[in-house]
Amino acid sequence: MKAKKYNQEFKQTVVQLYRSGQAVSDLASEYGVSEVTIYKWIKLYSPIEGKEDRS
Repeated sequence: MKAKKYNQEFKQTVVQLYRSGQAVSDLASEYGVSEVTIYKWIKLYSPIEGKEDRS
């Protein structure tokens, strides 16, 4: 099976929808993308947190 290619804009749109409150499972069903893939995009397009002392 050949992997689908998604452009950066599409990936960022899906991540933005997730951040606005939509469930990953709903996004996966709506756009035909696996939940694992969406979680990878969320990680990819999330800012890296610094090592701050949170105590």
